[in-house]
Amino acid sequence: MGMDAGGGKLPYSYAGQQDGGKLVKSVSRVEPRRFGLGLVAGFLLVTCAYFSTAKFDAIQIAMTSRPVSSNAGGVGVGSLEVGGVVAAADTYNASRQGLDLGKKGPGATSMADEGSEAEALEKDGGKASSPSGPGVPAALLPPVSSEEAANSTLESGVKATTQPPTASFTAISGLEDEELQVQDAVASGSKRSKDSAAAAAATRSANVSSPSVVHSHHAILPAPAQRIPEVKQADSETTPAREREWKPLCDVTSNRRIDWCELDGDVRVVGANASVTLVAPPGADNRTFRAESWRIKPYPRKADPNAMRFVRVLTVRSVASGSGEAACTDGGDDDVPALVFSDRGYTGNYFHAFTDVILPLFLTARRYAGEVRLLVADLQPWWVGKFLPVFRSISKYELVDLDRDPRVRCFRHVQVGLTSHADFSIDPRRAPNGYSMLDFTRFMRAAYGLPRGDVVAAAPARRPRLLVVARARTRRFVNTEEIVRGAEAVGFEAVVSEGTHEVAPFAELANGCDAIMGVHGAGLTNMVFLPTGGVVIQVVPLGGLEFVAGYFRGPSVDMGLRYLEYRIEPEESTLVDQYPRDHPIFTDPNGIKSKGWESLKDAYLDKQDVRLDMERFRPTLQEAIAHLRKAKAKANGDGNN
Repeated sequence: MGMDAGGGKLPYSYAGQQDGGKLVKSVSRVEPRRFGLGLVAGFLLVTCAYFSTAKFDAIQIAMTSRPVSSNAGGVGVGSLEVGGVVAAADTYNASRQGLDLGKKGPGATSMADEGSEAEALEKDGGKASSPSGPGVPAALLPPVSSEEAANSTLESGVKATTQPPTASFTAISGLEDEELQVQDAVASGSKRSKDSAAAAAATRSANVSSPSVVHSHHAILPAPAQRIPEVKQADSETTPAREREWKPLCDVTSNRRIDWCELDGDVRVVGANASVTLVAPPGADNRTFRAESWRIKPYPRKADPNAMRFVRVLTVRSVASGSGEAACTDGGDDDVPALVFSDRGYTGNYFHAFTDVILPLFLTARRYAGEVRLLVADLQPWWVGKFLPVFRSISKYELVDLDRDPRVRCFRHVQVGLTSHADFSIDPRRAPNGYSMLDFTRFMRAAYGLPRGDVVAAAPARRPRLLVVARARTRRFVNTEEIVRGAEAVGFEAVVSEGTHEVAPFAELANGCDAIMGVHGAGLTNMVFLPTGGVVIQVVPLGGLEFVAGYFRGPSVDMGLRYLEYRIEPEESTLVDQYPRDHPIFTDPNGIKSKGWESLKDAYLDKQDVRLDMERFRPTLQEAIAHLRKAKAKANGDGNN
């Protein structure tokens, strides 16, 4: 090998050199500057002549690197080898002494501004040699697929990524790139660059397995599939969890219906003294823990003193570790979360049972898929028994009568008070898992084992069935038989029922019907059991009660039902039998309402029954059956198609 002016090896040596003595004499007569220029020019000519006859079977791309935790693509990298193809590179300083091939066009490689590498070439008897020793940093494979790498190589060579502080990937594609590398290395005048260029010239091998294609003068061959080392994921167990900043245990402002609390950690529930206590972990500071105490009634009627007066107060608090709290009765924490709520208030009313407990319980607990414990304050056994199928569908565990429970129950998560949006309503935008009223009706039908999910799921020959809800005391239909005849005249099969204490039989009856009608009242709550696509007809009594009709108007639509509303005239109210027509009860209903709820309830809800004018009511029945027939015809038509 020849030596350059700096004492280093020339990139290439050739046979047929002239006599050494003559060369020295001729060189001694040449001015040093001209000698250098001539040497460069001669070297370039010899190099071009050499490469014009050389044939490379393959280019080996070596990749070795200092250990790096991850590259820009998120891949953890130490020393990386892909299919036996190895890429080697040398560093160069920030002043860009050495190679700068980023301006050489499509065939050239680009360099990173800091800590990047210079590609070098060396020929060594047709065999590949990998550079060794210190000062050879690694190049990293960017996160691209083998197909993308192949396409990139075919079109414009493999470009170097420049994303400090991660290393970049540089590859030489084709003979022209090698020539540019050598020319630029010689022109730079840097010994370091020339040595680097000479080093990388030796990287070639006959046994190539690369993500990119194999290059030669004669053919472009597809390469085997890329082998990428498995990405090592961060071990979450070894990564310290960031401690959450403290937030108040209870929220008493954001929900107008209920105050509720959420506790996570070492939570101890003692029913005997009506307390729910969060015990701070040892070493907790003011950022992650604060001592608090709240008095909560877990029932969603907080603005109604009459409803809340029988609801037990629970003390929800947080205490420091070592405060003398009683140990867990079972000796450890229960990984199953717990919900604490009351079943008092207005739950004796069928509608309020649903809107105050059953629906909020679904909204809060359904996401746990049965893995939740229900701790009931003020538990009423008769009431729980009435809705037992619901509780069994919500939780796999027996209900706990909190008032009579002597144990210290420990949990990792406890919610005091149920999530409640509005009366008999769910806002899917705020609900866990986007639950809706349609989901609630499906849940209720499943809880009671009801077969019909849609109105078209009935025998083709059967007439649409109408359930007429008959009230026993107030707001009764006084001409029920006439209503049945009118319904049958338009094509319904009419069924009249008042319902009983047991929910299941009435739920089964309602699910077997296609429509339900009744005067405003709790009986219409049974529309939750109607099949989707059914019809609800609400008869609104006299007295400007359209606002209370909203308790069923919106929810029925949300359940996928067709809602029809019929507002009676004074002649259809039994109030005409009790008061003269010029009485304020007819002429000034707003004045009656302005005196308060009790005044309105006494005048229009407790003393009024309904006598429907069937001539006036018939169009409502006709609209209901037309909807059902259309739905069934559409289903049959879709089925035939």
